[in-house]
Amino acid sequence: MDVPLWLALIVVGWLGVKLIRPPWWLIAVLLLGGYLLADSVLAPAVDNALK
Repeated sequence: MDVPLWLALIVVGWLGVKLIRPPWWLIAVLLLGGYLLADSVLAPAVDNALK
């Protein structure tokens, strides 16, 4: 079964919010930080570290 990555991320994120109940500001900081990091000069270093 092929599931698109965006759908899998939405489902995992929704389950994480429902089960763990983190504060909304933490979710916003993580999303904004990830978005900004993905477009920075550090993106290749993070990509290599995660492989």
